[in-house]
Amino acid sequence: MDHDLARRLIAAADDLLPFGRARLRAYALAESPSGDAEALARCADLIEAGQREAGGRVSRDDGHLVTDFGPADGPHLLLVGHYDTVWPVGRLATMPYTDDGTTIAGPGTLDMKSGLVAVEMAMRALAEAGAAPARRVRLVTVADEEVGSPSGRAAVERHLDGAVAVLGLESPHPDGALKSARRGSTRVLLSVHGREAHAALDPGRGISAIDELLDQVAAARAAVPDDGTTLFNVGRIEGGSRANVVAGSASAEIGLRFASAEAERRVLDALTGAEPRRPGAVVQATVLSSRPTWPEREENPLLESVARIGAALGQRITGRPAAGAGDTNLPGSLGLPTLDGFGPRGRGAHAEDESIEVPALAERAALLAAIIAAPW
Repeated sequence: MDHDLARRLIAAADDLLPFGRARLRAYALAESPSGDAEALARCADLIEAGQREAGGRVSRDDGHLVTDFGPADGPHLLLVGHYDTVWPVGRLATMPYTDDGTTIAGPGTLDMKSGLVAVEMAMRALAEAGAAPARRVRLVTVADEEVGSPSGRAAVERHLDGAVAVLGLESPHPDGALKSARRGSTRVLLSVHGREAHAALDPGRGISAIDELLDQVAAARAAVPDDGTTLFNVGRIEGGSRANVVAGSASAEIGLRFASAEAERRVLDALTGAEPRRPGAVVQATVLSSRPTWPEREENPLLESVARIGAALGQRITGRPAAGAGDTNLPGSLGLPTLDGFGPRGRGAHAEDESIEVPALAERAALLAAIIAAPW
């Protein structure tokens, strides 16, 4: 990359830091939990306005935002992000937004409204530096990533054709490293229907849905490979009514993480093909959301290109696989050149100490701007 352009982009991103801090505050204060249509709409309106101000051409796709920057046609660089959060409306009362000039904390700051702000800063930095995108840039900002992207996945998939590469705007590893692969992620609801009866007077007439559920969960867990490729978590369990009533229904929501497609098939087959252990019981497994495994590649030309661009900015860029899943799983699983983690450094995703490092906001904006301008 031209060193003079690199210098101009760094200066422009630094100058835009006050703008970025103000923009992030506005987005974070617009609380936007997954599934809250009114709150999501308010936040989406703000983000759409911000992206238009940065030169974007914005359209809506089932609540998701699709924004084009630069040329109107030709192959595109696909950016993927989301504006929903895990935090309910009102969380700011106990987890207030703060900005002390070094750290910005609050719901949604790290995961991942700061990544969206970094894109706006990048587009503005390009204009201030007298540069332009080398190709069309398409940003898909989904509204349901935190619940597995039930419709967001299709929104991303519709824009994979013609993409030269895919960059995710999620947070990086804590040390700033990009994410070069991701585990697959699937949520399964395991439901059991039995028969209620008096637990003391007529227990033989009952069919315990809870006992059946426990046996089914144990069988599914036994199918998990012991090679560390799969994580199995029972995140929520419900069932029964009273201690003196044989439970007539029970369910468990199970979260699965896979490092290989083989492990994914083995565990899912054990769940979806489960047969009742008790005569008369009914067992059903429903896949609530699924993200395919994005495997690590032996060679990664995209990471090498981004590292070279980062070096021109004085940034050391590295990458390694991540345990979490996201919307980049799909393009990565299909073999498209994909990297994630272009949001600012920080900590506490889905935790009370969620925050970003303020200088990292300008650094990521400069890096994104340089990538967008590079004719690689």
